[in-house]
Amino acid sequence: MSSSPSTPLATERAALLGALAGAEAFDIAIVGGGATGLGVAVDAASRGLKVVLVESHDFAKGTSSRATKLVHGGVRYLAQGNVGLVREALHERTTLLHNAPHLAQPLAFVMPCYALWEGPFYGAGLKAYDLLAGDAGLGSTRFLSRARTLAALPNIRDQGLKGGVLYWDGQFDDARLALALARTAARHGALVLNYCAATGLVHENGRVVGLTLEDRESGAVHQIRAGCVVNATGVWVDALRAQDAQALHRPVTPIVAPSQGVHAVVDRAFMPTDHALLVPKTADGRVLFAVPWLGKLILGTTDTPRQDLPREPRPFAEELDFILRESARYLARPPRREDILSCWVGLRPLVKPSGDDAGATKKISREHTVQVSRSGLVTVTGGKWTTYRAMAEDVLQHCHDAGLLPASQPCRTQRLRLVGADDRLPQDRPSLGAAQGSQGYGSDWPAVTALPGSERMLGAGVSEAIVRFAARHEYARTVEDVLARRVRLLFLDARKAAELAEPVAAILRDEGCQAPDAPGFLALARSYLPDATA
Repeated sequence: MSSSPSTPLATERAALLGALAGAEAFDIAIVGGGATGLGVAVDAASRGLKVVLVESHDFAKGTSSRATKLVHGGVRYLAQGNVGLVREALHERTTLLHNAPHLAQPLAFVMPCYALWEGPFYGAGLKAYDLLAGDAGLGSTRFLSRARTLAALPNIRDQGLKGGVLYWDGQFDDARLALALARTAARHGALVLNYCAATGLVHENGRVVGLTLEDRESGAVHQIRAGCVVNATGVWVDALRAQDAQALHRPVTPIVAPSQGVHAVVDRAFMPTDHALLVPKTADGRVLFAVPWLGKLILGTTDTPRQDLPREPRPFAEELDFILRESARYLARPPRREDILSCWVGLRPLVKPSGDDAGATKKISREHTVQVSRSGLVTVTGGKWTTYRAMAEDVLQHCHDAGLLPASQPCRTQRLRLVGADDRLPQDRPSLGAAQGSQGYGSDWPAVTALPGSERMLGAGVSEAIVRFAARHEYARTVEDVLARRVRLLFLDARKAAELAEPVAAILRDEGCQAPDAPGFLALARSYLPDATA
């Protein structure tokens, strides 16, 4: 498939499945359509390798759409002494802001100080953060007076406030970044398919040589061959590792210690500002953020061990209580449970250290790991969104070192602009903090508005044309795909998203999607309300 860079590629499912059925073999097959797998697909395809990526559900259906929406080095990782991770993440932060300026932007954070020691103490740490960033810094840390802190954080509790510290990091739209990666990989020749499950590994003479796949829509089964198979399924990597080990009659030890992070979304009126709030240490030692995003305010997050791995995890009641209780310590008018518009959970794939105590996940490193099994199955897990590109580069280096890939070009992703990237000045871009609209489309926006229905608004910034573009060019198959990940309404306001389910389903059927599943989405939207805790 090819077109000019200004013309969005079509993502007609019949054509994609036809390409899968007609392929003889691939250089690399990637299982998992989240941040890591898609990053590997972009890197491999841009080097000229023949690439296929399959995802059993939708791209970024799992953890990769449920981040705190921050592109950051990790202030708390610096406090833990993990200087290497922070330095790498700060470098990758700048790379991402350059390669996807329509999806990632700088964001100013303010840390309120209520004790005289807090300003100098945290200010020194954030100055060190600036030094680690070096030329990749987004702005200088500075101390704020009490008056300037109150102006920067309206509704902050003023009793006992001494001042604040302002520093810079970034924010992004995680699901749309994943989508941009999928489309960028396709632009470079990769075959990427959602709703196509890897149901089995194909072994020959003790080596992994391919995959058995099932089209989740039709039930059709395909078998493909690949010189290298990468397991990039996030918190679910141990399932494929176990299948590989069973085929070789070998034991396998799980490497993932899942941790749950809960987020609650409330009206922007609770913090009507373009600045984010950071509380570096809550009552139990965790970090609390209040981040303006797409017209709402995200509050979070938690760090709770979880042993089961549901596709739609729900918050524990005590986690929402924690977020609301800690918010009330810092906001003059705090939100209540009934003010929550949507709440959602991400499962972090933390890598178990040797002798791991699974009860202390907030102390486990956020660094990634790459393993190559005796059969040649390459597994990658851990890490964080900000460092997805460096992780992908590391995965391919392991693949090359293990002799699983043919010779190819060197890595090109350091300066590889993603689909939709344009050259508008920052002041000319719609802010990621503003109500949902054209953010996330970049240079594709004219193609969106050229489609039928650009003037017909369904609600909450969603037009008929946006839904048609999602179906034609963004792999959308269901109402959930559109309202959760092509636009982010489910994550912003679950009730409003439910109101749009039927109109979106009707448009998808008109676009040839046979099972948009509006009833299933209505049930899902109910589960994002605060009374639907685990």
